[in-house]
Amino acid sequence: MSTDAIVLLKNDHKTVEKLFKEFEKAGPNAHATKRKLADSIIEELTVHAFIEEEIFYPAARSAAPDTKSHVLESVEEHHVVVWLMSELAGMDPEDERFDAKVTVLTESVRHHVEEEEDEWFPEVRKAMGRKQLQELGQRMLDAKPAAPRDPLKLQSATA
Repeated sequence: MSTDAIVLLKNDHKTVEKLFKEFEKAGPNAHATKRKLADSIIEELTVHAFIEEEIFYPAARSAAPDTKSHVLESVEEHHVVVWLMSELAGMDPEDERFDAKVTVLTESVRHHVEEEEDEWFPEVRKAMGRKQLQELGQRMLDAKPAAPRDPLKLQSATA
């Protein structure tokens, strides 16, 4: 398995996208399934945001100073997603706003992923090189088990 930091982040993006698609395919009355999927989405995104904010973003900003505005915008996007996730975490899946909140979360994350992957991951890859990205990826992998599962524990919760 690759430890390239950008490959790891893209793999996380794919995992979350798969969960979004499963949620979208669940029927209107599949409340238990939707609750379980929403909980998985929250956990995946929280761990992912943690390793980005604590490890990847500072390294990217240092290696590619031109990405500063991308990093700052990404943290603000995380902030919005964190609050959506914290509201979803305690929400009854039968609440009429539950599906709408997941839809807004999905749209926000898809926008965020597209910007990262298309606009600034290539700049970071060019600035860092293979060895540095592999070392960074290993640090990210090592940090995942201890990452918070509560979105309100993320840096971006108070950004």
